[in-house]
Amino acid sequence: MRTAEELRTSLRAIDRRSYPAYKSLAGSFSFGRYILNIEHIQGDPFAAPSQLSVTVDRRAAAFPAACYDTPWNRAALEDYLLRRFSRQAGRFSHQAKGSGKSGVLAVNIPGQEVLERTDCEVRSGSVTLRFEVGFPANGRTINARELEKILFEFIPVCVEQGLLYATTPKPELTQTIHLSEDRHFIRDELARLGLAAFVADGSILPRESGVSDRPMENAVPFQSPASLAVTLELPHRGPVRGMGIPRGITLIAGGGYHGKSTLLKALERGVYDHIAGDGREYVITDSTAVKIRAEDGRKVTDTDISLFINHLPSGRDTTRFSTLDASGSTSQAANIVEALEAGSRLLLMDEDTSATNFMVRDELMQAVISRDREPITPFLERAADLYQKAGVSLILVVGSCGAYFHIADHVVQMDAYCAKDITACAKAALEGRPAPALSAPHFHLPANRRAIDLSGASQTRRNYRGDSYVRERLKVKRFGKTAFSVGDRELDLRYVEQLVDGGQTQALAYMVRYARENLAGLHMDEVAAALMKTVKEKGLGGICGSNVIPAGLALPRPQEIFACFNRY
Repeated sequence: MRTAEELRTSLRAIDRRSYPAYKSLAGSFSFGRYILNIEHIQGDPFAAPSQLSVTVDRRAAAFPAACYDTPWNRAALEDYLLRRFSRQAGRFSHQAKGSGKSGVLAVNIPGQEVLERTDCEVRSGSVTLRFEVGFPANGRTINARELEKILFEFIPVCVEQGLLYATTPKPELTQTIHLSEDRHFIRDELARLGLAAFVADGSILPRESGVSDRPMENAVPFQSPASLAVTLELPHRGPVRGMGIPRGITLIAGGGYHGKSTLLKALERGVYDHIAGDGREYVITDSTAVKIRAEDGRKVTDTDISLFINHLPSGRDTTRFSTLDASGSTSQAANIVEALEAGSRLLLMDEDTSATNFMVRDELMQAVISRDREPITPFLERAADLYQKAGVSLILVVGSCGAYFHIADHVVQMDAYCAKDITACAKAALEGRPAPALSAPHFHLPANRRAIDLSGASQTRRNYRGDSYVRERLKVKRFGKTAFSVGDRELDLRYVEQLVDGGQTQALAYMVRYARENLAGLHMDEVAAALMKTVKEKGLGGICGSNVIPAGLALPRPQEIFACFNRY
C-alpha cells in the first residue's frame, strides 16, 4: 500500500497530461486514520464519475459495539453514517472546477427506508464508505491541482465529520440506535400478540406528493379506534399506543379519497424500517407481507395455480401453468401462489388493482354461468381457508364490493383519514342478506418445487485475445427503479410494488448474474437460500463476484428475490 504523500507526488507528476494518465492513480493509499481506495477511474471527464472508497479502522472509527452488534442496529448505523457523509460531501461537490463531471463529490442518497447497502458497510467496527468523484480536467487535460484539493482537503473533512464516533452528535446517534431497537421489539411483539401489523397513534401516513416520499405537511395524524388499540411498552420510548391489526381477514373500507389506499401503502412499506421524522417510524408490518395485484402480460412459468384456476377449455395443466402473457386473473393467482412459496404470512390487496373476475362472482353471474363452466374459483371462496388452514392473513381494501364483509374478522373504515372500527355495523348490515358462496372444495397449497432455467444464449461470452479465448462476464444494467438487463435479457419489475429503492433493483440484477454463473440446476427455494447465505456470509457485495464492490446496491427481501426470479 502506498502513502498519501506518494499519491500527492503521482498527482503532480501527471498534471496537465492527457486524461487517461489518471489511470495510474488506481490503488490504495494510507491517510493515517483511514485508507483511500481509488477503485475505478472514469475514461474522460464527461463519463460517469470515478468510484472511490474510504475504510476507517475500527480503532479510529471507535463506535461502541452496541451500535452494530445486531443486524438491525448495524443497518441503522450504516444508514446514519451514509447520510452524515452525504451532507458533508454536499458542501464540497463542484467546489473543484473543470469540464464535464469535474468536481463531483457525492454518494447515493438513500430514501426514507433504512436498507442494508454497499454504500456504507460496518464490519467488526471498521467503516467502509463508497462514493464517486469527478476527476477534474480542463477540456480533456488533467487538472491535478483541483483533484489534490478533493483528495487532501475535502475528503478528509468528510471522513472526520461523517465517519468518526468522536465527532458524531451522541444524542442523535443514540436516538438512531434506540429507534432501531424499539422497532425490532415491535416486530417481535407482533408474533407474540398475534398481530399482522401495528400503526402507532400520531403516525403521518400521507406522503408529500406522488413523486415525493416525504411526509405531507398538515396531514391528519393517525389515531387508532379504541376497540383495536394496543399499547406497547417499548424498551426506550416507553408506552406507545396504536392500532393492532389482528391476524386473520381485515377489510379497509370507506369512500373514495378518504385514506384507504394511503393506509394500505403505509402497511406495504411497514416491512421496512424508516428514518426518524418520516412519520411511519412505528408503522410495523409482518416482515413477510406481500402486496398482491393483477399484472396483465407478465410471464408465468410452471406455477401451480390450480387452487384458483382449473378445467381450462384448452385442457392445459394448471398445476404447472406457463404463459408469456398472463391475464389479470391468471397473473393475480400466480402472484398469490408465488408469495406463498416465498414464505409470506400476510397478503395485502387493493380492490382497485385486482382483477374483478378473480376476486368475486356475484349471485346473478353464478346463476347465468354455472360453476362447471367457469374455470376461476374466486378469491372470496379461498381467503378464509388460506387463513384457517394455512395461517395466511389478508388485509384488503374494498370500496365497491361488500361480499367480503361475510368473511371479515375486522372492518376498519377510513373516514377523512380517521380510522373507525365498523365491524359490528358491517355484520349487522348482513343480517337477512343471502351470503354468496364463501368456500370451495379441494383446498390445497402448491406442492411442486420449481427449477429455474438459468441458461441463455449470452450466459457466457468468449472473446479471442492473443492466443486464447477469454470468458467475459455478462453486463448488468439498471433502468430506473423498475427494470434491469443481464446480458441480452431484460426484466420489468414495475409491478413488484414493495421494491422501494433502485439499489434493490440493481442488487437483483447482480443476483441474477450470480445465479446464472453459480447456481444453475437448483430449485427456486434453493437459489433464494443460496443468495441470502452469500449475503449473510460475505455481505451484499458477495453477489458481485469481484474484488471491487460497486456502490449503489441495496438489499431486497427474500420475497422480492422470489418475485424477480419468478418473472425471469
